[in-house]
Amino acid sequence: MAMNVEERFELIKRNTQEIIKESELKKLLRQKKNPVVYWGTAVTGKPSFAYFFPLLKLSDFSKAGFKVKILLADLHGAMDGTPWSILEKRYFFYKEAITQILLALGTDLKKIEFVKGSEFQLKPEYAYDILQLASKNSVRDCQRAGSEVVKKTENPDVAGLIYPIMQSLDEHYLGVDVQFAGVDQRKILMFARENLPKIGYDSRVEVMTPMIPGLIGKKMSSSDAKSKIDLMDDEKTIKEKINKAECVAGDIDNGVMVILKYVIMVIKKDKKEMFVVERDVKYGGNLEFVDYKDVEKAFKERKLHPLDLKNAVAKELSKILSKIDKKKLNELGKKGY
Repeated sequence: MAMNVEERFELIKRNTQEIIKESELKKLLRQKKNPVVYWGTAVTGKPSFAYFFPLLKLSDFSKAGFKVKILLADLHGAMDGTPWSILEKRYFFYKEAITQILLALGTDLKKIEFVKGSEFQLKPEYAYDILQLASKNSVRDCQRAGSEVVKKTENPDVAGLIYPIMQSLDEHYLGVDVQFAGVDQRKILMFARENLPKIGYDSRVEVMTPMIPGLIGKKMSSSDAKSKIDLMDDEKTIKEKINKAECVAGDIDNGVMVILKYVIMVIKKDKKEMFVVERDVKYGGNLEFVDYKDVEKAFKERKLHPLDLKNAVAKELSKILSKIDKKKLNELGKKGY
């Protein structure tokens, strides 16, 4: 049965941190049956399990009637430190990794379009618009916009200043109604809303999800293997990483609970399945949960032990990642890394 505007809106809003603006999104849903959303990623370090978070959200957009564009930003990757000589190889690795994650999530690939950044970002009119926006912003404006995303160094590259200008223009050149990103990109998204109208283009709706903490420490880091689950990790490695993760009894502020909330329980809810925590009878037997809030409550009240939670989460992660063709990714990874 087709969803009404409110149902589509609630599905898009699920697990987001901020939407600018909600009223604009509702208006868009009333006016367009199939609006267009884009999510972009620069081809830099290897995608990890962290990619399941935004790609699951794109699946929500797809179910809400959106056409989804995934921008594989090869030029942004080079501007962020990927050697120019291997850009193409990184691009193919990213495309395969993201395709496999979408398949593992059961996303309808017919509703997904991959776009390679350099295919439109090297056109003369795009270059002209970069210069237009460069003339309307100061160095400080661009530094501030990219401060959360562009690598900070004592002597930054000029590329870091162009980065937010290009990401803003991508909204127009991809022909989208919505840009979706993590809240760490908020300053760039606000830069886009402010700047596109300066050169006669419409501002877009910006949808943001929260930052995902790592298993160790506050942020999932591609450089710290212990803080993240890799797409190539086997069952044993997943269990070891989850067992070593920070997870204090009664405290829900940790990476294990976040994986459960934003990935596992979303998948379970959509499939109408329960989250089962297996326990020995002498410890009260198995626990079954339908809703994340119930898991949170049990954990806060210390009715659910961290080790039992970890074992259940590790088992679910292994099940999800078993759908990834590790051999194929490994072959592509050797060429690009």
